[in-house]
Amino acid sequence: MSDYKMLIDGELVEAESGKTFPVMNPATGEEFARIPVGDQKEVNRAVAAARKAFANWSQLPLERRAEALRKLAAAVRGRAEDLIKLDCLNHGTPINSSRVRGTILALERAATQSQSLSAEILDLGNRGFAYIHRQPIGVCALITPWNVPLNQVVNKMAPALIMGNTCVIKPPSIDSATTLVLGEIIAGLRDVIPPGVVNIITGPGEVTGHALASHPDVGMISFTGSSEAGKSIMSAASRTVKRLTLELGGKNPFIVMEDANIDSAAKVGVSAQTDITGQVCISPGRYYVHEKVHDEFVEKYIAAAKKVTVGDPFDQNTQMGPVVSEYHRNSIEAHIRSAIDEGAKLALGKLSPLPKPLDKGYYVLPTVLTGVTPKMKVYREEIFGPVACIIKYFDKDDVIAMANDNTYGLSGSVWTRDIVKGIKTAHAIQAGVVWVNQHMGMSGLPQGGVKESGIGKEGGSRGLDEYCEMNSIYINMD
Repeated sequence: MSDYKMLIDGELVEAESGKTFPVMNPATGEEFARIPVGDQKEVNRAVAAARKAFANWSQLPLERRAEALRKLAAAVRGRAEDLIKLDCLNHGTPINSSRVRGTILALERAATQSQSLSAEILDLGNRGFAYIHRQPIGVCALITPWNVPLNQVVNKMAPALIMGNTCVIKPPSIDSATTLVLGEIIAGLRDVIPPGVVNIITGPGEVTGHALASHPDVGMISFTGSSEAGKSIMSAASRTVKRLTLELGGKNPFIVMEDANIDSAAKVGVSAQTDITGQVCISPGRYYVHEKVHDEFVEKYIAAAKKVTVGDPFDQNTQMGPVVSEYHRNSIEAHIRSAIDEGAKLALGKLSPLPKPLDKGYYVLPTVLTGVTPKMKVYREEIFGPVACIIKYFDKDDVIAMANDNTYGLSGSVWTRDIVKGIKTAHAIQAGVVWVNQHMGMSGLPQGGVKESGIGKEGGSRGLDEYCEMNSIYINMD
């Protein structure tokens, strides 16, 4: 059994209280490690270290900070195999689906993107000129979720550091192992990333997360997680009017029009719904399928879903592993049961106990619910699992209004052979990211939700700008 430590001011440390938290293998339900349970004391030490380190780190030339990220990327690449295996063990990610290598690319991408930030100079003629000066915020608290954990951390940490900030990272208690190994790597790069620039503390969100959100020396909170937790953080941060970026929940529409390529829509839908066992914030949440193609889509979706290999994350043939915890499995199954009780049909799937060898661990099979209606709980709430909720819509229905009838607005997709119609529909959907004839294909563009799905953007140059203050500087030459 392994024990992991937090990173505070360049040192790997245990919690002052001596308390630890068990880490479970979701494929077996067995404990394989323990992590420290930090509290207000660790938060105060980490924030103080970050605040002290900010003075020097923020004054380094941008290219020096970019080079630091490149060296960190190289060091992570050297530990990639260990991190991939740990991701399988801690999260249940299939070994061939790990996003660890995406972590390396995120570090390198932030270093590259920072070199092309616009100067934004305004010529005022004989009177002078004005320009935008990007100024780092200070200490950034990065509070991350348990799905794709290492990527979530680096997608926040890289832009925070490149823009001259220091940070305190709070990963999730149930899925911290890869982030704490990142802390070990950073601790070994003291000459590149000085002590205090990056700090990592673990502990329950209601203690450590709240302490960071309300800490007077934290200038910004970047949070990814549930809308309920995001509202709590927003409330705590409001006391000192902190900068915020929030990527919260989603119940994302997947609109299949009568002229869609059904083979492609079904194939991509299954892939998007079962990737990381459906534990992806931008995965489909509500499938709106036109009455004329509904039965064909359901048939082809079920046929594709039956081909998904569910099993041991370390098996090279596995395409979908377990969900992250027993609590989350129970939550998913509770949503499925509620749908059946409210009149939906379980067209594919099975509730626990599952047959061997899936009877151990926290497995959920690919699931299809048909006959879902707007009055059902599964229509409104985020399930965060491999569950497709299929809604038949008719010619008389306004499918755009149906898609927008939700408190969330994170992502969505439109499936049609008429690209003009697809684009017009995409423009009308209230979501931060919308695809036409695709779902979950990402590039370097910014991502972020609207409505109760969040505030701010991650990715691209706009994502970098979230981590700085913009000062307008005017020069009078009269």
